Amino acid sequence: MRVPGRFFLSGTLAETLEEGAVRQLANVATLPGIVKHSLAMPDIHWGYGFPIGGVAAFDMTEGVISPGGVGFDINCGVRLITTPLTEADLARRKRELIERLFDAVPTGVGAKSSLRVSNKDLSAVMVDGARWAVERGLGTEADLVRCEGEGAMPGADPDAVSAKARQRGVPQIGTLGAGNHFLEVQVAREIVDPEAAKAFGIAEGQVCFMVHCGSRGLGHQVATDHLRTLEGALPKYGIRLPDRQLACAPIDSPEGRAYYGGMVSAANYAWTNRQVIMHEARKVFVDLFGIDYDEMRLVYDVAHNVAKFERHDVDGVSTEVCVHRKGATRAFGPGAEGVPREYAGIGQPVIIPGSMGTSSYLLHGTSTAMEKTWGSTCHGAGRVLSRSKAKKEVRGKELRERLAGEGILVRAHSDNALAEEAPAVYKPSREVVRVVHEAGLSDIVARLEPLGVIKG
Repeated sequence: MRVPGRFFLSGTLAETLEEGAVRQLANVATLPGIVKHSLAMPDIHWGYGFPIGGVAAFDMTEGVISPGGVGFDINCGVRLITTPLTEADLARRKRELIERLFDAVPTGVGAKSSLRVSNKDLSAVMVDGARWAVERGLGTEADLVRCEGEGAMPGADPDAVSAKARQRGVPQIGTLGAGNHFLEVQVAREIVDPEAAKAFGIAEGQVCFMVHCGSRGLGHQVATDHLRTLEGALPKYGIRLPDRQLACAPIDSPEGRAYYGGMVSAANYAWTNRQVIMHEARKVFVDLFGIDYDEMRLVYDVAHNVAKFERHDVDGVSTEVCVHRKGATRAFGPGAEGVPREYAGIGQPVIIPGSMGTSSYLLHGTSTAMEKTWGSTCHGAGRVLSRSKAKKEVRGKELRERLAGEGILVRAHSDNALAEEAPAVYKPSREVVRVVHEAGLSDIVARLEPLGVIKG
């Protein structure tokens, strides 16, 4: 280990800590050019290469870039949208709303969009990100301002995206996918920080919706393709690894630059994907409730599963580093570069989703996170059961009925999909959020409860 490992846990969460995830945290600390610490957020669990919940920064000259520190679902992320509706407005139309959202947003493995995109269009998507959608009437300029990086990263290289990845990506813009991805209708049940809530435009009793998805098959293929290349390049750079899942290359090497360009292309695709899904969901609310499109305000869109070039304080000197966030999200504090001007006095909105039947949270970034974790916090609750074990222990039909009894309507293509993502297979979101709040990595603004969920 070139640097210490550090993770943020409570006694309760420590009981779920896997030895394999701790070993992965230690393995990350062996990578060339790592700076300060190998970090893990309280949702830490075993992943590919890095643990999920892992964060590490690398020196731009001596450091490396690794797909294992980003993940296969590049820029899997979350966005939160407020509406002018209250829970009472939904009372008699909630089931119709969930059904219409399910019809409007394609879900599941291999889901295809009704949006017709050419190969030339796809190249533009990979460069322009969410702006590509907004310029085609699928959103507003205000949406871009309230996205991390305004919905795109610089440095995309569509030539670093294979023909197979393109083939997978063309039909999937505007689709939710499978696994833990969702579109959830929520109510802001509790406001914890009234000042921040006012700045973010959210009030108690307000109906919101949240979108959680990523770069679909395109991102997965980009990761797969470049992992193969990077594994082959290890001898060239004399890099010895404790785990080949950490395959990497120097940041400024041909292989490192190619992976970065492909990863950015996939990240920009993911922002476009969430923008299109949000647009389709907004249309459903407009048609069903007669509200104005512009009354549904994007609070923020935050990415996880990405590597970014950022400036941070390293021993008192502002230094550019490559920050990998694998199943972790940015939590930039007040005044930090990249925080939207309207939020500059509060800090960047942080969105930590729950697990279908549990609360989600809106928080804000802090100066403490900037000091301790490269401006990072957790991205969700973190699994404690694999999908195969979940299907053995949970019955999807029973779960659907139980949630309905709690007032939460759930729609999915199969009961197996529900079983895999049951609340019981995750760490309690309340405890994970409590840890980042008390550690000062993000401060709670509001708690949201689910009313209806569409699962991938």
